[in-house]
Amino acid sequence: MSAATARAEPEAETVRVGVLAYRGSERAARDWEPTLAYLERAIPDRRFVMLPLDLAGMVLAVADRQVDFVITNPGSYVTLEARFAVTRIATLESGTPDVPIAAVGSTIIRRADRAGIGKLADLKGKRLAVVSTDAFGGFQIAWREMEEAGVRPFTDLADLTTVGFPMEGVVDAVRRGSADAGVLRACLLEEMTAQGRIAPDEFVVVGEKPPGELPCRVSSRLYPDWPFARLAHTPRDLARRVAAALLTMPETQGPTWTASLDYTSVHELFRTLHIGPYPKTPPTLEEVLSENWHWLVIAAAAVLWWVVHSARVEVLVRRRTAELEREIAERERAEATALRLREERDQLSRLGIVGEMASNIAHELNQPLAAIGNFAGGMTRILDAPTPDLGMLRAGARSVAEQAERAAAIIQRTRGFVSRRDAQRSALSVNAVVEETLSLFGAPPDPALSIVTEPADGLPEVRADKVELQQVLLNLLQNAVEATRSGNNGGAGEIVLRTALSGGMVLIEVRDSGPGAPEDARRRMFEPFFTTKPGGLGLGLSICRTIVERHGGRIWAVPGVPRGLAVRFTLPPAAGETASSSSVQETNT
Repeated sequence: MSAATARAEPEAETVRVGVLAYRGSERAARDWEPTLAYLERAIPDRRFVMLPLDLAGMVLAVADRQVDFVITNPGSYVTLEARFAVTRIATLESGTPDVPIAAVGSTIIRRADRAGIGKLADLKGKRLAVVSTDAFGGFQIAWREMEEAGVRPFTDLADLTTVGFPMEGVVDAVRRGSADAGVLRACLLEEMTAQGRIAPDEFVVVGEKPPGELPCRVSSRLYPDWPFARLAHTPRDLARRVAAALLTMPETQGPTWTASLDYTSVHELFRTLHIGPYPKTPPTLEEVLSENWHWLVIAAAAVLWWVVHSARVEVLVRRRTAELEREIAERERAEATALRLREERDQLSRLGIVGEMASNIAHELNQPLAAIGNFAGGMTRILDAPTPDLGMLRAGARSVAEQAERAAAIIQRTRGFVSRRDAQRSALSVNAVVEETLSLFGAPPDPALSIVTEPADGLPEVRADKVELQQVLLNLLQNAVEATRSGNNGGAGEIVLRTALSGGMVLIEVRDSGPGAPEDARRRMFEPFFTTKPGGLGLGLSICRTIVERHGGRIWAVPGVPRGLAVRFTLPPAAGETASSSSVQETNT
């Protein structure tokens, strides 16, 4: 045939076959691709494509006309037949070609070492694993058998677990003990045993039926095998050609098919269980009265009891309401006490910081006081002169006033920091707060120790309480001074106070040049009462964490570079604030 002739031939029309893949798509392809390949050879003008589906997907595919034929289990077929007029054209053949047999059933298994479950009635109060409550061989067949044995799966079992497809998951659930028993499709137990995936004596069949025509151990009666069915929109001529091809399909080409069997037994099962196309109809009033008269008597007695009980409950509710109101009042008092104690704790912490800074404050005050003394002495000498220089006296008086104001400012800042007050949040510049805090902290106690600031430009404002923010900074600065002095001879070293923008948050870092801290100490240093200082209480950093988290940020510690310890904390920008393009960006580590 020439290439031009080949191009002129029409492309084969696609026929979509939906297949219930109850053991997964790969197994479905292995089971049914030989059948579809044979149909393509028998009907060369059609190309057969398989769509592996689960039970829900099968219903949707049929409803949306996404498939032309379906290969599914008998229960699924009966439902599709009733809802969408699906028609079977062949049945999967079991047994011999001359004697087709019913071949779908359920096998209920338990572990061989799990005693106490021999018959179906023993399943009451046990845990049962199934692939799905909509699965035909994987649950519905066994459901009917359990109902006849006096076990209602949805009420009498301790747990009804659905593990989903593929069905081997039921075996895994029973094997690991998460279920006492499990429901399998007939012959799956023997197939997995032949594959070496199950030991021959690993499982026992519960409620095993006497051997029948099917060479597998089952716990139920048997039903017709899977049908090959066409949808209502599928052309009749195509359906006849497919049926003819299936009925003449040799065994060597794949599963063999026989003329469509009678599925009355499947309809009977669905009617018994009131599922599928046979939902339970509402009973008449006469039926309800005749079947439930004793319950009506009980209901009348219950109503009478309820009237008495309601009156009693009303009294108890009023009594309990009064108790709850007392409990709420007590809880509010307890919360107010806790708030007061927390404020007192923060106040004591600030006083403790001032105590630790006492030498710094004394040093700061000593400078203006010494200057005042010097200016006063000079002014005295000028007054003792025969002709006092009034200009120099005025300059000296102004200098004395300036130094007095400087000393008063130091005292005022310290008083403002330690005074008891309510939290007052406002939009603050972090760099301005840092500068004011350094002024409050004063000069380091050792001349060889220096404090370096590295403020970032363009930082957004934060909404915070200035005094609480200063409390955090002063605590970190005091700790940095002590760490640097203890890790360096003579107290020499450098403390760096840096601000930056990190991940949209304003970051403040205090880094010392001391000996640093091990990882365990860095992880626990913000816990209450954890301290590495001799005689320390371990509350300073805990209070810092409380303040920072109360402001919506977080605080942590990392090793300093090149040495020492860096304590960082972040604060969110005030509402409506955004970072400028010149702000420093870095990653929280």
